[in-house]
Order: sequence, then C-alpha cells, then structure tokens
Amino acid sequence: MIESSSTQPCVHRFETDVSAIELPRQFTWPFHYVPHQLSRIAVGEVLSHVDAVAAWADELRRGKMLGVLVVALPDDSLAYLTAYSGTLAGRNNHRWFVPPVYDLLHPDGEYRRGEREITRLNHRIAELEQMPERAALAQERHQCVARQQHEVERMRAVMEQSRTQRHALREKGQLTAAEQQALLTESQHQRAELKRLRRRHASELAQLDGSLAALDSEMQALKVERRQRSEALQQRLFDLYILLNARGERQTLAQAFAEFALREHQPHRAVPPGGAGECCAPKLLQFAYLNHLRPLCMAEFWYGASPAGEVRHHGHYYPACRSKCLPILSFMLQGLDVEPNVLASKSLTDLVEVHDDRWLTVVVKPAGMLSEPGKLTADSALTRFKARHHEATGPVLVHRLDQETSGLLVFAKDKATHKELQRQFAEHEVRKEYVALLDGVVGIDGGIIDLPIRPNADDRPRQVVDYERGKRAVTSYQVLERLANGRTLVCFVPHTGRTHQLRVHASHPQGLGCPIVGDMLYGTADVRLMLHAARITIVHPATGQTLTVESPCPAEFGVT
Repeated sequence: MIESSSTQPCVHRFETDVSAIELPRQFTWPFHYVPHQLSRIAVGEVLSHVDAVAAWADELRRGKMLGVLVVALPDDSLAYLTAYSGTLAGRNNHRWFVPPVYDLLHPDGEYRRGEREITRLNHRIAELEQMPERAALAQERHQCVARQQHEVERMRAVMEQSRTQRHALREKGQLTAAEQQALLTESQHQRAELKRLRRRHASELAQLDGSLAALDSEMQALKVERRQRSEALQQRLFDLYILLNARGERQTLAQAFAEFALREHQPHRAVPPGGAGECCAPKLLQFAYLNHLRPLCMAEFWYGASPAGEVRHHGHYYPACRSKCLPILSFMLQGLDVEPNVLASKSLTDLVEVHDDRWLTVVVKPAGMLSEPGKLTADSALTRFKARHHEATGPVLVHRLDQETSGLLVFAKDKATHKELQRQFAEHEVRKEYVALLDGVVGIDGGIIDLPIRPNADDRPRQVVDYERGKRAVTSYQVLERLANGRTLVCFVPHTGRTHQLRVHASHPQGLGCPIVGDMLYGTADVRLMLHAARITIVHPATGQTLTVESPCPAEFGVT
C-alpha cells in the first residue's frame, strides 16, 4: 500500500519521478479533455494501490468511477489526491481517499439524525397498518363489498327477468288499462327497491369506513409528518453541502444549482438531483481548497465492469457528468485558470459545398460545428448556409449531425424540397454511410448491430442500452481496414436515427466493443471524434433521379 508523504493520509507523493514533466499551463476543463501526463501517472499509481486491497475488490470489479487531482503543495512540490464516486464498501471515509464534501453517513450528523427520525415514523406506520383490529375491519369491509355486489347482481337479475316478462305481455297486446298500470307499478317498485338497497349498502360501508378512519387517523397524521420531514431533510441536505471555489468563496449546493439555472435560463435545473455533490471532482477540489493545495490537473476514470446498459471501459477516462457536476463545477472552478471548452472555442473551418443546384445544397460540416444554433452558440452550419444562400426560402435544414461529427449535411432551398427530403429521411429511404476509426480490433468483417437505446436521464447527453424502455436502433457495419496501431476503420450504415446510435453501437460490449477514437462520452478523448458522414444517397425531389454525394475521410483519421 502506498504511504502518503504528507501529514494528510490522502495526499500522496508520486512514486514515479515526475521532475522532468512540464506542468500543465491551465487546469483541466473537466467536461472534455485529454488527460495530462501527470494525471495519467497518478491514475497508474492509484490502480496499483486499489488492485491490492482485497476488501474493495468485489465492489470495484462491479464498476466504480474514480478520480485523481494533481496538486502543488505549499512548498511547490507535487502530489495527487484521489476520490471515488458515491460510497465504497459502505463507507465514504476511507483515509486513503479524500473525504466527502458532506459526510452523509456520519452517525451523529444532522442528516443521519433526520433519517433515524423518519425511520422511526416508518416503523410506527407499519405497526398501525398491521394492527389486528385494523386487519379485522379491513377484512370485514372486503367481505361487505363482495356481499353487496352479489346482492345488487341478484336484484338486477330479478329485474331483468321481470322486464322480459312484461315485454312479452305487452307484445300480446291484450292488456287492460289496469294491467298496464300494474306492470308499470311493478317496474317502478323494483327500481325503488334497487335504490333503497344501494342506500343501505352505502350506510353499511360508511360505518365501516368511519371505524377504519378512526384507527387510521394517527397513521395518516404520521404519513403527513413523514412527507414533511423528508422534504425538509432533502432541502436541508442541499444546504449542508458547502462548496468552495479557488477564490475562497462559498455556496451551498442549492445556491450553486439555482444560480446556474438562472444564468443558463434552465429553470428545470434549479433543484439538485439525487447524488449531487458525491462525484469525484467536487470531493477532490473541495479538499484541495480546504487544505491550501493548488490544483494543476485532474482526470476521472472507470474501474471494473461496465454498468448494465451503459458504456464504460476499465481504465478509460471520462468527463464529469453534466447533470450533477456542471452546475457545481461552474462555481468551484471559479478562480482557476481553466482550459477553454474545446467544443465551444474550437476555430472552425468553413463549410465546403460538394453539390449545389436550384433546389438543394450538400455541404461538408467540420467537426465541432453545430448543425443549427444552440442556446449559447449562434455559429452553426445553418447560420453559415443562410448567410451564403439568400435565395433559400422556408425551412432549409433537412437533418442534423452531432456537433463532434463531420461530414455531409443536406440543405433545402424551398419548402417543397424540404418537405420531400424530410419525408425520405422519416421513411428511411435515405442511405447514409459513415466512416469511423475505432479504438480496437474488430474481429468480424461485417454484420448488423441491433441494440435499443434511450437517454440516460441522470447523465445527459449519454445514452444507454435498455431492452425494456429503449427504442430500437439498427446499424450495419463493414470493416474497411485493420491498422497496425490496433485501430479499425469501419463503414457504418444506420437504419434508424437514434441519438448517439453509432457511438453506442461501436463502444457497447454487445455491439463492437471498440469505441470510436476521440469519443469522450463512450471512450477516450483525442484530437477529435473520428466519425465522418462520408456518403449520402437521396432521390432528388425535383428531377426524380438518384443523387449520391461523397466526402473523403478527413486527414485527422491518419488513413489513406
């Protein structure tokens, strides 16, 4: 086991000689990054340590997110901190890792005291629900309802038989006025009897319900108290997480989310989701700030098996989750010189037109450019197309490519063309071919991947494989080349259009098990996501002729 060289057991000196490594110029942008060499060395040492701890082995094998933060100590020497997401072996205070921002599991803490009170209420409610007197009354009510239903059904059967007999007598047409009146009186009497029966039933049930309500009054009051205490405890929890930033400023978890929601005009993000504040990055930064350690770079990586439906690879680096960590880190990173968001700040080449006529244009979109303007970014392929083609009227964007995907994008120049092209896409009449460079060797030359996909509500925009709630996603693939560096060039043909379909099908163990190079969400970051829309075939809306447009594989792929 690695021993810390600091007085703090969770501050670890490098075992590797890192004196010759250049320090990072800026702190890691945690939502899209290539790990610095210092982070990679720290991760290697963490892996060596956790591999040797038998008590953690089973849980880690099942899968856990870990993280490292490289810091400068007050004497400017280097060290690193490490953390795990959530709990490990039922604890969040293993001394080799940094402590949590707030210790939910401390037995004398405010949260645990609140939990114990709610547990006490749960036990009392369960006792009241299982009282013999209540069980007997509930059984009596159940039997009463069954008996009443039987009596009503029997009464209805008598009425139906009488109605049939009256109808038969009337059909003969030989009834006197007195006989007609007698039949009418009989019908009225039976309806009145049914009403009296129902009133009697209602009275019986009311008495039983009153007796149950008397027993249930304490239970209902306890349930109201339990709900109020749970809501208050959850809100109090948001205030118990006191976050720091590099300027020494403080915010509660609730304040961080409320401020982020207001700034980003996303009111639905104002309330922290469950588990917020328990991820690696907030724990690491909090400890560094509290102990006057200067953060230099960080990385989060997956240990163990991939969760069911998700795509995680052992030892691969992943960005911080956006749903829980983006609002938190937006505050905690203030005061640090942080790398720019490469997806927002990348200098983009212009659109390249590869087909243009009176009705439509096909362009090559560069990686990093949005297909249409986003909430925070006005620049997009659509914006640039409209600036260049003033003759285009009506809706023009026919389909979309992910921001990090390059390749062919079709624009219409009039409403009729747009409508017909959208129909072709909706009815899967358009053939799209993508070229992707995969991180790994695909052993089978070709085939079909059929894995249903749905959004991960807790970590958007990531998608998960879900056989119960996912939407069907089908992709054909063909290996184009197996490269000497352990990578594979493939051609993908999607037959459905799910979000991140190709990225999930490439990386998921039930797909190809080889993430696309540069896929920060499902693989490992690189210079870019190596996915390119290389060929598209449509039926031209005006001429009726088949139109196929191609775009060669980008130079970044490193293949000819």
